[in-house]
Amino acid sequence: MTEKHLTRNKNGMAMLFFILLLIILGIGLFIATNAATGPKPAAPLFITVSILMVLIACLLLPGLKVLAPQEALVLTLFGQYKGTLKGEGFYFVNPFCIAINPAARTKLNQSGDVSDASISAGTSRSSGSVSFEMPTKKISLKVMTLNNARQKINDCLGNPVEIGIAVTWRITDTARAVFHVDNYKEFLSLQCDSALRDIVRIYPYDTAPDIDTTGDGMADDGSLRGSSEVVAGRIREEIQSRVSQAGIEILEARITHLAYAPEIAAVMLQRQQASAIIDARKMIVDGAVGMVEMALERLNDNQVVTLDEERKAAMVSNLLVVLCGNRDAQPIVNSGSLY
Repeated sequence: MTEKHLTRNKNGMAMLFFILLLIILGIGLFIATNAATGPKPAAPLFITVSILMVLIACLLLPGLKVLAPQEALVLTLFGQYKGTLKGEGFYFVNPFCIAINPAARTKLNQSGDVSDASISAGTSRSSGSVSFEMPTKKISLKVMTLNNARQKINDCLGNPVEIGIAVTWRITDTARAVFHVDNYKEFLSLQCDSALRDIVRIYPYDTAPDIDTTGDGMADDGSLRGSSEVVAGRIREEIQSRVSQAGIEILEARITHLAYAPEIAAVMLQRQQASAIIDARKMIVDGAVGMVEMALERLNDNQVVTLDEERKAAMVSNLLVVLCGNRDAQPIVNSGSLY
């Protein structure tokens, strides 16, 4: 089913004046008839006409529709889809048309939870006031953000990680959103969860050898932590492929939270610390070897002292101990001869 845009119904103001005119004429005719004939109705025909005029005006009132910018109404007449009103304005439609929005009572909170209630009530903790919001049949065409709840998912190495995403989306086809799925908000939330699990299982949390994340049969250095832009792009494409049938466009998907699960976070932290210590030691050793070489070359070039191989080995050993040690050296000064 494709969307049909109703463009010839933007005559709400004229119909409003017509309805008010009917009400005024009906009430005026009723008063004038009673005033002319006394308390007993001597002209039942005029009274009947006045009552019919007021009833017709009341019957036409539900056909008046007011839309703000980026709002839409999906209309059905006796179960048949008649079209969609889009754009700001004052409209008049068949008063027997019914607006349909299956997600009118579904609210997506910032945490990503879906809650259904006939009347949603919000309580302000600071002031203690309670505000009630009645559900509306209007469909928002604005760009909206779904902040899905954090999920615990195993990466490709089996490590449990916690990850959360924020999905920016909007409705592009109101007919599909209303008639192709039962509730497009719940549908979007569930598809985001499923797509996120499918993509996260392909990547390791950090760079790991012999892991193919692109599907080309060759190992690469892709990871959730180091390739967040690539992962977010694949998540967006996966969600888009799932929600296209609901007339929803996914504009962007971003990772908002990424961490190891609490049960292995401490162990992984020790692993990262050990890796950092090893890298730091490698850098210290490389620098110390360079400094020892420079010292021996300067002593030899300037002919400060002549050292045999045994003395050179002792000097190299002492310098490496001083330069590579993690504590300050406390040397013992030899006040005697060198030999």
